[in-house]
Amino acid sequence: MEWIKADTLTLVTLHVNGRQYRAAIEPRMLLSDFLRQECGLTGTHVGCEHGVCGACTVLVNGAAVRSCLMLAVSVTDAEITTIEGLAKHPDFPAVYQAFTENHALQCGFCTPGIVASAMAEVVGQKKKEEEIVDVLSGHLCRCTGYHGIMSALRELT
Repeated sequence: MEWIKADTLTLVTLHVNGRQYRAAIEPRMLLSDFLRQECGLTGTHVGCEHGVCGACTVLVNGAAVRSCLMLAVSVTDAEITTIEGLAKHPDFPAVYQAFTENHALQCGFCTPGIVASAMAEVVGQKKKEEEIVDVLSGHLCRCTGYHGIMSALRELT
């Protein structure tokens, strides 16, 4: 873990999408804010800022996490993958196709978080209906009614 305390700022190096980002930040900066402000990766959306809506979901060491609930300084030894990094993953074209064909997209605000969870917990895994519902239950979507998203996720198992 690399960090240096200087006045009220902490120097951190985060590994995001296979690239290193260094910045002097306040120790209380959230991972979601670091990704958007310091890395310029705006695909990670911030909705509720309480971990309820799932819009800020990213992968940390392959696990889906709410980036609005994590301090950036807490993941200096981790590999963070955002929607921008997932778009380069070999499984992403199948996810894109499933979401498109099942009309699982409307405004798109929740989509990056749902895709991150799908990539971590659904794609290529044999999931029962209840398990898919459980994965999706951590995400709020105000546009789709979830039917298309559920169909897309079913296709990906």
